[in-house]
Amino acid sequence: MPIGDKRRLMPIAPAPSIRSPYRGYRFPPEIIVHAVWLYFRFHLSFRDVQDLLAERGVIVSHEAIRQWCTKFGAVFASGLRRRRARPGDKWHLDEVVLKINGKRHWLWRAVDQKGVVLDILV
Repeated sequence: MPIGDKRRLMPIAPAPSIRSPYRGYRFPPEIIVHAVWLYFRFHLSFRDVQDLLAERGVIVSHEAIRQWCTKFGAVFASGLRRRRARPGDKWHLDEVVLKINGKRHWLWRAVDQKGVVLDILV
């Protein structure tokens, strides 16, 4: 080995697949996950999620929540769809006539044998 040549130990960066997708965000992953979960699970607005987090002492803007939902939302939405209750093989249809402001409206509700509401039509 020549005299001027030194061997350097190069730090090995972690593989891209090991890096956390939440890396570089101001808030910890638990806060981001909870905000995205609230938005998709309960069909809340970004400002509603902002208010719920503020009640717990986490001050975050609705715009940050929108960006989190855009980036991480597809994974959460697909997971919630997978865990949704599957409809049973026997369905029941209920029909109710309602009078609202003197006008008759029909309300139909489809339910399976387990009581899971499949659809509501007015």
